[in-house]
Amino acid sequence: MNEPAASTSPGAARSQPLMSIGEVLGQLRVDFPDTTISKLRFLEAEGLVEPQRTAAGYRKYSWDDVARLRFVLTAQRDKYLPLRVIREQLAQWDSSGEQPGRSRPALVAVGPDGAVPGRELAEPAESSQVRLGRADLVARSGIDDSTLVELERLGVLVSDPPGWYDADALIIASAVAGLASYGLEPRHLRGYRTAADREVGLFAQLVAPLARQSDPAARARAAETARELVALSEQLHAALVRVGLRSTLGR
Repeated sequence: MNEPAASTSPGAARSQPLMSIGEVLGQLRVDFPDTTISKLRFLEAEGLVEPQRTAAGYRKYSWDDVARLRFVLTAQRDKYLPLRVIREQLAQWDSSGEQPGRSRPALVAVGPDGAVPGRELAEPAESSQVRLGRADLVARSGIDDSTLVELERLGVLVSDPPGWYDADALIIASAVAGLASYGLEPRHLRGYRTAADREVGLFAQLVAPLARQSDPAARARAAETARELVALSEQLHAALVRVGLRSTLGR
């Protein structure tokens, strides 16, 4: 069933063809494979994009809206910018009359569930969607079984019952393998687990009130807040380590 024609405000650019949210998702998933319709709705709720609405309430996006979304997603993925900073930059563009750029690639067909047919996702949308057995984890990460046993004993790495490992477990194991090549052993990594647990407790206080709500938009905001907190934490940790090593490097 086709959607009704879009209604436009007096200031809208009527010359631009308008797209449904599914068509926009197909555009963005080529470069941002973990984007979902819920994510697009969340960015709208946060005021980062304002698609037009038809009389029946359907969202209709212009190419300027798509360019705006590309900017937001790129800033999050490549620069780890929080939404507050991204919103400020977009506000500056809005006040100056500039646009973050336009891109008009060919439309991509989107399935009823939002998937792009024939395209493998570069990364899983959620770490929990990946399930690896013990042998697979060892083979793909480069650690040996005895190291895996020690990591689990120290609590650095945990499995999901009945013994499956997710994508984050693979990231942890691969990082441990890389650090081991420089002589670091699992026992040296106990502090990472302790520090991570402290951050989890701190961040959980911030996202739990949203995550407990039944409103899907609130839960999406909780997930987005968690991603931003993790990204900011990674930036802070890396900067502190760099600063701490300057005297050793003589810089």
